[in-house]
Amino acid sequence: MKQPSTDWKENITDDEAERFQKYAKQFGLLQKLKSREFGPGRALHRKQILGLKAELEVLGDIPEYARHGLFAFPGQHEAWIRLSNGSLNIQPDKTGDIRGFAIKVRGLDGPGALGGNIDCQDFLLINLPSFSSPKSEQFVQMVQAAAQGNAVLFRFMIKTYGFLGGLMRMKKLGAAVNRKFTGFATEKFYSAAPIACGPYAARVRLLPDPRLKKGAGTPSDMAEEMKSRLKMAPLQMDLQLQFFTDEKHTPVEDASVDWKEKQSPYVTVGRLSIPAQNAGELEALQETIENAVFDPWQALEDHRPLGDVMRARKVVYLASQKGRGAR
Repeated sequence: MKQPSTDWKENITDDEAERFQKYAKQFGLLQKLKSREFGPGRALHRKQILGLKAELEVLGDIPEYARHGLFAFPGQHEAWIRLSNGSLNIQPDKTGDIRGFAIKVRGLDGPGALGGNIDCQDFLLINLPSFSSPKSEQFVQMVQAAAQGNAVLFRFMIKTYGFLGGLMRMKKLGAAVNRKFTGFATEKFYSAAPIACGPYAARVRLLPDPRLKKGAGTPSDMAEEMKSRLKMAPLQMDLQLQFFTDEKHTPVEDASVDWKEKQSPYVTVGRLSIPAQNAGELEALQETIENAVFDPWQALEDHRPLGDVMRARKVVYLASQKGRGAR
C-alpha cells in the first residue's frame, strides 16, 4: 500500500456548539423517557449483552505510518469489552438491531484528546462499516423519529430525502437492522467514523478469527452464545486500521460513506484476546462495565475522533453520562 495522505481536514461550522448542545438536550429527553420504562441506562446501546475482560497486543511488525499513540510501541495491554444491542429499548436479542462492540484499553498514560493526561483508549465499534446518515443532524432526527415508531420514521425519511430517496434510505436502514447476526465472536465490527492516528486519519475494524464456524442465524441469547464459545477456547480477533487517501473515496466529514478496501486496504496493528472467564469473574465484572464510561473521546490525543458525527458525540455522550450518573 502507498503512504496514506495527511491531506485531510475537518469542516467545523460556526453553529456547531449550539447545534450539538441542542442534540444533547434531545437525547437527554429520550434517555429520561426510556429510563422511566427500563430503569437507568444509556440513551443508545442501552442493553448490555455481556461485559468481558480482554488483552490487546500491539504488534511489532506494522508500517511506520501506523506507529502513533497506542500503536507507537509493541506491547500487551489489559482491556474491558462491552457487548451491546444498539436500540433505545431493551428488547430480545433475536430482534433486529445494530450491535455494539466497545473496547476500553486500560493502563495507558499519555496526553488525552480532551486535554490533560488519560489512562485509557476507547474504541466504539458497530457491526456496520458506515453510519446511516452523513451528518449528526440527520442521525439525531432519525433517532427521534424512530423512537416514535416506524410510521413517523417513514414520514421523516420521505420529507428529508424525497419519495424515492426516502424509500431507498428506509430499505437500507431495514437491511442494516435486520441483517443476519451470527454472534459477537464471528462478525466484523467497525468504528464507522474516523479517528486520528498521529498526522493521519483512519477508521478501525475488528476482524473475527476466520477459523470460527458461524451459526445459522441470530442467537436468541447472545451472552450465553459468547460464554459457550469462551468455554471451548479463548477468542482472538485482529484490530485493524484503514487510512484516509482522498476526500472522494475516504471522506472525513461524511459518515455514511463506506471506505472501500480496494481504495484503502486495512492494516492489522493489534490482536485482541478474550480468555475464558469463570462465572464469579463474569458476575463481578458486569456491573463495573455497565457503570463505566465508553466514549470515543476517552482517547489519546494521537487518536482524537474526527468529523461531524464524532464531534457531536463528544457533547451528546457527556450529557448522557451525566444523565445516568456514570463513573
